[in-house]
Amino acid sequence: MSTEEKPAAPRSLAEALRARDDASLAALLRSRPDLITPVPTDLTQLATRAGTRASVVRALERLDRFALQTAQALAVAADPATYDELLGLMAGDPGETADPAVAAALPRALASLREQALVWGGDDRLRLVRTARELLAPSPQHPSPTGLGPTAQEAAAGMSPGRIQELLTAAGLPSTHDSVSAVAALTALFTDRARMAELLAGAPAASRDVLERLAWGPPYGQVTADPAPHLRWLLDRGLLLPTAPGTVVLPREVALHLRGGRAHRAPEPLPPPVTAAATHRPQVVDATAAGQALAALATVEDLLKDWDEGGPAVLRAGGLSVRDLKRTAVALDVPEPVAAFWVELAYAAGLLASDGEADERYAATPAYDEWRELPPAERWARLAGAWLAATRTAGLVGGRDAKDRALSALGPGLDRSAAPEVRHRVLTLLAGLPEGAAPAEESVLARLAWERPQRREEDLRTRLARWTLTEAELLGVTGRGALSAPGRALIGAPEARHASEAEPAGPGDKLPVHHRTPPAPASPSPAEQAARTAAAARLLAPLLPEPLDHVLLQADLTAVAPGPLRRPLADLLGVFADVESKGGATVYRFTPGSVRRALDSGRTAADLHAFLAAHSRTPVPQPLAYLIDDVARRHGHLRVGAASAYVRCDDDAMLSEILADRRAAGLGLRRLAPTVLAAQADPAALLEGLRAMGFAPAAESAEGDVLITRADAHRTPPRTPPEPVPDGPPVPDDTLLSAAIRAIRAGDLASTTPRKPSPGAGDPAPGELPRTSPAETLATVQAAVLTGEALWIGYVNAEGAASQRVIAPVRVEGGFVTAYDHTADEVRTYPLHRITGVAELADDTG
Repeated sequence: MSTEEKPAAPRSLAEALRARDDASLAALLRSRPDLITPVPTDLTQLATRAGTRASVVRALERLDRFALQTAQALAVAADPATYDELLGLMAGDPGETADPAVAAALPRALASLREQALVWGGDDRLRLVRTARELLAPSPQHPSPTGLGPTAQEAAAGMSPGRIQELLTAAGLPSTHDSVSAVAALTALFTDRARMAELLAGAPAASRDVLERLAWGPPYGQVTADPAPHLRWLLDRGLLLPTAPGTVVLPREVALHLRGGRAHRAPEPLPPPVTAAATHRPQVVDATAAGQALAALATVEDLLKDWDEGGPAVLRAGGLSVRDLKRTAVALDVPEPVAAFWVELAYAAGLLASDGEADERYAATPAYDEWRELPPAERWARLAGAWLAATRTAGLVGGRDAKDRALSALGPGLDRSAAPEVRHRVLTLLAGLPEGAAPAEESVLARLAWERPQRREEDLRTRLARWTLTEAELLGVTGRGALSAPGRALIGAPEARHASEAEPAGPGDKLPVHHRTPPAPASPSPAEQAARTAAAARLLAPLLPEPLDHVLLQADLTAVAPGPLRRPLADLLGVFADVESKGGATVYRFTPGSVRRALDSGRTAADLHAFLAAHSRTPVPQPLAYLIDDVARRHGHLRVGAASAYVRCDDDAMLSEILADRRAAGLGLRRLAPTVLAAQADPAALLEGLRAMGFAPAAESAEGDVLITRADAHRTPPRTPPEPVPDGPPVPDDTLLSAAIRAIRAGDLASTTPRKPSPGAGDPAPGELPRTSPAETLATVQAAVLTGEALWIGYVNAEGAASQRVIAPVRVEGGFVTAYDHTADEVRTYPLHRITGVAELADDTG
């Protein structure tokens, strides 16, 4: 047995932190980054900040369920408590059948609480931080999650001494001389297992029923002025104590006896496993995900192509109107919530924004044109990376905010800082399943609820998780519910576990995930995220089909694209024909309107015939050739210009036909010359009206030239994607942690190092800077240069910030002192006029 003297137990959280090594302090600051925003001056300030209500609430919210249950047990235990007492509260009395999993998991939970500075002290004196105890301890206003009430001493605080003595007599205890000893005797009875069993053995059955109902909470009940005999039996023996007129409470000690010593009915030491609802071959998963990725790219392109000439107007409060979202959903042929997702995804990726003009509208950004030129796999990786990191949450669209205002797509109020963490965690849980396994949704939600049980928004993480599973499938991060290989690379997950490494499983079999809860991942650096998206793109590229340079023309005026088309072909075909259906193959239909659209864009009939001949694997059907020639023959026969508007045509009979048509009444036409009609409508309305009547007019400029319309004319000025809203201060990197710990330790050294009192001056109060005259300061510093001793100084920098430092002066000249600064661990030069005072260190600093 060692004869070495044990170090004294810490008397405060600051002392406990002072005893930690740098690695332990780094773990604390990494788990609670709000503690170094800004960097504390010393460990005392760090401890004070760690005990503030806001910081403790944030730390409690990041505990898993078992760690939180452990903290709740400490909140109802004695202060301080021993490890054995805590184990009894978690696993039950030694005589009871205790759960071995609880005993095995308790050290881990306690270590987590210690690491986050929520608990301090050795196993013989465990102390929960006072603020955490206040938040978790039971009270009538805030019942404890454990269901326990106040102690007998707390409940009897307002009782008269005579009444307390009556309780002792009824319980078979001898009278005492004061209320304090009387309550202590009552407490000793309630905590003695044998005597309590003997007392309760004589209780009426109805009394025992009341105790059983109150044992697991809530511990409060109502009684009348004349209680029933079975209630009177409990009241007379202090097993129920009055707290207010008509209200009684079950003392904590009695409830613990009835529970077998346990603070929780069902401790949860292990996280619930994530189980698989179905399994698929990995090749099927990756192929399905690749198909979804192609569909995602096509949907985003269709969305922005639809907004090429200027999209929906921006609401005064920001965002899309409900009507515009419905129109977008119809155009994309998807439900409105899915349309909101695609709109928000394009916005998060920086592909669309408001144009900022007087009549503000949404449109594609210049980044969209750059994005379209990338290979398909890289385009998908950029979308997926933006989705994973975005805090904007499309699932909230259509809901109401705290002020009962509607939440609109692209509008304010959609940021949820927890979204990136939840998305990453859900995908990480999927990565823990065997390759090709799709999870049971409820098991994922149960696991997340265990990992973060205490949240300010109770159901937010659940909704985020559900949306993540849906959105990941839409985007192609998952296929058939299972995480794909590109999705695994996107989150930086390790190689997949093959099903052969686990028990054989079929559809519906439960596949458990290892019982291991990693901490919330820190946001990857830009370089790390770029590497992940590049890796995801490399894995996706071989899964995507090669773009085609041909279509199959059919006699029914349709063209079938058996796969994705190359960019020039897809762009021109999108103008030349209308998309009739999508899927594995895209069907395009040629109509008079679509052919006229191609002619409006500057193509001629000869161009269109040549285009079809060059890109069709089948002969050009005769009906399609006739359609092109017929529309081209009539295209531009009528000319529309600005008069307000006019129509001119060499065929005066056609103009007469237009004037005689009833459908032209709303255009306000009148003949100015045999070949010219003037209109009251503007040119755009006139063009639409004539086209509705079956004509094919062409717009012309003031010089008489035909105007060519292009769909890609409108772009916003350069825009940056929206910045994610952080969930509190960012997790510090290793460089910042190292610098912060060094500064905290140096500041702590300066504030705690013993020093000699200055002659004629009293000792400064803790935290107060030393004060000496300039002459005394100069003399003391010069003497320290000769002796090589260290000094304690107060210093005010150019910004007016005051600090305490321990320095070893090396040289004094020109009004400056050059010294080795123990605080900064480097040699520095200080102006003497900024030193407020100086004191020698005591001899027993070691």
